[in-house]
Amino acid sequence: MVGYLFAGQGSQYIGMGKDLFEAFPESKAIFETADKVLGFSISELCFNGPAQELTKTNNCQPAIVTMTIACWQAYLTKHPQVDGYMAGLSLGEYSALVAAGALSFEDAVYLVRQRGQFMEEEAINHPGKMLSVIGLDLAKVKELCAEVKAEVANINCPGQTVISGSPEVIVKAQTLAKEKGAKLAVILEVSGAFHSSFMQGASTKLAKALEKINISKPKFPIICNVTGKSVLDPQEIKQNLIRQVSGSVLWEDSMKLVLGQGVTNFVEFGPGKVLKGLMRRIDSNAQVANVEKRADIV
Repeated sequence: MVGYLFAGQGSQYIGMGKDLFEAFPESKAIFETADKVLGFSISELCFNGPAQELTKTNNCQPAIVTMTIACWQAYLTKHPQVDGYMAGLSLGEYSALVAAGALSFEDAVYLVRQRGQFMEEEAINHPGKMLSVIGLDLAKVKELCAEVKAEVANINCPGQTVISGSPEVIVKAQTLAKEKGAKLAVILEVSGAFHSSFMQGASTKLAKALEKINISKPKFPIICNVTGKSVLDPQEIKQNLIRQVSGSVLWEDSMKLVLGQGVTNFVEFGPGKVLKGLMRRIDSNAQVANVEKRADIV
């Protein structure tokens, strides 16, 4: 059994997926499909930028899902038999659902384009920021949130938590986190207070968009971000996707669940090596391979 991990937002870069597009017809087909579904060239944006357009949430989300599934399709050319658990960090959950056969790629790329737009709209209507807190245990982070009225957004790994709140609250939280002993407290370069009540409107809009989308029973267990638990029921998956936009991402719990099943080998798909880095903090004995470029397909 293997743990298949799918990248989230923030790891994008110009040029991502280009060598896979050129080397694998299966990957090329994914990019071409995305271009048709979206009505513009997400391929061009991935390969050549500009960076300010690629980083916009409504572009970045379909770009990362497209690149990630291009990686998955290239991997399948050498590993046609897969078996294990699927998990994606926030946005990556959509890639996990595609890989598990629960969601068509066309529906996924359409949905995440919508999701990104909904999140951008809420970020404009309800301005907020996010703060990454490093080196402070979760109990103290929760204490900090209670003091300043912030919310826990991501529990990524031991000693790394992300919190969301209004711009003023996040500035206060940054100072207080350092006073409480955090090694680092960094305000993230994101457009809103994601995975918090600030995104409730986006959850409501996503629920309507999901009404038209078919989700099938996945071929492999999906570990949902918002519960940190395994799920196979399509209706439950839908509800978790809705909750996920404004709920906390329980990545550490998700990985501990998979590790608890005796899984020690993982493969991360998509741009960057963020999930490999988090796994190193969760269980240093786990082995994580990355599939991001042509050279990684072995």
